[in-house]
Amino acid sequence: MSQSIRKQLIALAEPSYRDFSAKLLPDHVNLLGVRLPHLRRLAREIAKGNWREYLRTASDEFFEEILLQGMVIGAVKTDLTESFQLISSFLPKIDNWSVCDSFCVSLKPLARHANDLWNFVTSYLSSKEEFSVRFALVMLLDYFITPSYLERVFACVDSVTHPGYYAKMAAAWCLSMCYVRFPSETLSYWKTCHLDDFTYQKSIQKSLESRRVSGEHREALHRLKAKLRQS
Repeated sequence: MSQSIRKQLIALAEPSYRDFSAKLLPDHVNLLGVRLPHLRRLAREIAKGNWREYLRTASDEFFEEILLQGMVIGAVKTDLTESFQLISSFLPKIDNWSVCDSFCVSLKPLARHANDLWNFVTSYLSSKEEFSVRFALVMLLDYFITPSYLERVFACVDSVTHPGYYAKMAAAWCLSMCYVRFPSETLSYWKTCHLDDFTYQKSIQKSLESRRVSGEHREALHRLKAKLRQS
């Protein structure tokens, strides 16, 4: 099955898209150049068939082959226990931000099991693996920036100590999304947080970069940034 899937991926590959994508990803990533909509469509097709056999035999040689596995995991219909087992088995394969973030988006069907998903996701915040921590943080920003979870999201982000760049950037991104949706609460959090300087400053910078932040909320960020320069 894996060879058949690879032939389909090669047929869908676009050299120009591969070259464009290569500029955004680390040098070690082995790209074919297949666009995400094609991968999602193929994942849905695989999920309707013998997907367990596919996941058991799938190749990890190309970026798209790994990402496709993640999308299949998000598309299959199975129980929550098996879903979590599949995710846990997949996480060690993630070695770049693109696979991580696209994988998280593909797990939307699990959002209806919010409490169980929360407990599962947050268990990875203390992982020693950078992209497992990023996975947890991106899952928080994708599914848990809500009134009922917001304070817990702040506490989780505040607890992250992994020194990896991609983990810290995910934390900053998460907080910027908190500010977009809950500006007053996020400002209050920033005043008492325990973030390292890099994550703290990046979270404010990413909030300023958001087009969804305007008016008085943007001014509040500029004042906060000015205090940083003075300190």
